[in-house]
Amino acid sequence: MRAAHIPDMALNTPSDVTEMLMAAATGDRGAIDSLYAFLYPELHAQAHRRIRRMPHMTTLDTTSLVNEAYLRFVKAGKVVAENRRHFLAYSSHVMRSVVIDYVRQARALRRGGDAVRLTLNSYLIDSLASPGDELLRLDELLSELAEVDPRLVSVVEMRYFASLGNEEIAECLGVTDRTVRRDLERVRLLLLEAPG
Repeated sequence: MRAAHIPDMALNTPSDVTEMLMAAATGDRGAIDSLYAFLYPELHAQAHRRIRRMPHMTTLDTTSLVNEAYLRFVKAGKVVAENRRHFLAYSSHVMRSVVIDYVRQARALRRGGDAVRLTLNSYLIDSLASPGDELLRLDELLSELAEVDPRLVSVVEMRYFASLGNEEIAECLGVTDRTVRRDLERVRLLLLEAPG
């Protein structure tokens, strides 16, 4: 995705992004492409921060993560976000799903995928944790937490999957920085108390 895909208008104000978001919300593929191209540097930075924190996932690179997220936006057919920050928050959710799907696929391959299995003593192999197990467990806990408090899940997605700061998260959610700090502490305690 290159800046050449951006329409001829100068896109440097929040209202320009808002206009693209409004068009993208109607399913305008050109608006989705333009929006994605315009915000590509920020999305790439998000993905880079995420990948850098997961060195064990060497085959998933920054560009692949951003491109897969783009394909999911296109497949959805529309993008619903009020402003640039909401779009970046939504993209953190999409990147979470890309990373989790990648970990699940890698885990399936690690366990042999569709290969015929011979039962020997696999206790030792099964007892070894794969690097993605922690991430899958986090995803399970977030899915459970979404039923109770969706805002807490959004805070975690924006922090963990998009590496947004407290002020950015607060702006996206329309809460105070202090509320975000409390939410992060609450989630940390919930995760520590979670079984498994």
